[in-house]
Amino acid sequence: MNDAFPRFFWLRQKLSAPGVADCVGATREALAGLPASSFIRAGMSVAVGAGSRGIANYDVIVRTVCDELKRLGAMPFIVPAMGSHGGATAEGQRDILARYGITEQTMAVPVKSSMEVVELGRTGEFIVYQDKHAFSADAIVLVNRIKPHTDFHGPVESGLMKMAAIGLGKQAGARQFHQTGARMHLDKALLAVAREVLRLSKIAFGVGIIENPLHQVARVVAVPAATLEQQEMKLLDEARSLMPRLPFDDVDLLIVDEMGKNISGTGLDTNVVRREAFGGFLAPAPNAVRRIYVRSLHPDSDGNATGVGIADFIHERLYKAIDTRAMWINSITAMNTVNARIPIWFPTDRDALAAALSTTGLADPRRAKALWIKNTLSCQRLLASEAYLQETACRGDLLREGEPAPLAFDERGDLGSVF
Repeated sequence: MNDAFPRFFWLRQKLSAPGVADCVGATREALAGLPASSFIRAGMSVAVGAGSRGIANYDVIVRTVCDELKRLGAMPFIVPAMGSHGGATAEGQRDILARYGITEQTMAVPVKSSMEVVELGRTGEFIVYQDKHAFSADAIVLVNRIKPHTDFHGPVESGLMKMAAIGLGKQAGARQFHQTGARMHLDKALLAVAREVLRLSKIAFGVGIIENPLHQVARVVAVPAATLEQQEMKLLDEARSLMPRLPFDDVDLLIVDEMGKNISGTGLDTNVVRREAFGGFLAPAPNAVRRIYVRSLHPDSDGNATGVGIADFIHERLYKAIDTRAMWINSITAMNTVNARIPIWFPTDRDALAAALSTTGLADPRRAKALWIKNTLSCQRLLASEAYLQETACRGDLLREGEPAPLAFDERGDLGSVF
């Protein structure tokens, strides 16, 4: 029977979502405004750093950067700038880029993938590492999304500075960063390492991407290395104002259809689910979700379920999709073991939801305040339980779509695909 579960209705958030209609044109305009010609000369080899996140129109923007570099007479090539991702193997990182449409064929430039690094120098307790192919180039250009980080907060978080310090440092650089972060705050470690990389290497400029709450490109900006730190601080504030959010503060249960490294560094964006994972500890952030149930692992995560430890319950299909080696390498490198802990798992949605609701402390689970989202990048249109009806009616930023209806389990006890 479905009577033991809340009924759900469709809900849409009315969001301010500035967007870029022409990503090719926006990227060209950003490079022209820099201008890129001030840093790139004919005949130069240029390493273009590309990362491991599912960024909107990422292949289009990376291709445009490469095309513009070639127009200036340079010889660009792409290097994976993703730390230890892809199982910490050259082929694994090449495969990640291919899933995002970034290949030698689609980009019309070479893709040079290696886990080998060069020691740029030493400063204090830091060894500064860099991908050997990027090191050998005459110039380096970084292309990455700027957004709040999932593990720490500071003047700069996830973006171009992080790609310079950790992404291009491959596994060796990522490991050192997190080892240093275990002794000092991660935001301070990031600034210390990134400043040295910028000082010691040939980074010319970065192309920053800001997304809106609909996981669309809101802005493309080109930033010279000399002012990268200062400008990224301002861009981070802009990105924070546009990030996806749950529509309610009080949430008993959050159902998430999918998680994955392509969605967030922690699989589930901690800024959305309001839980903080650091080292071996998981702590609630303000208005933290009380219980989290995740139904699947996105196939583009390639079995890496880092961040699954943030959830309380998972479906058996997610458990079976985990590549423990990939997850363990990522979590150990990040020194964040809580991310690799396996939650309680169940063979069906019905069993998992019944268990999750039984732990909310409510005598009647039908009164639970529950939300159901596709993933932590997609929060505009979602399902909300009947307990939110009254608040929804009083909110001008929310639009109810349809009437509450019971969950539709199949004969096995699973829910169908609704997003």
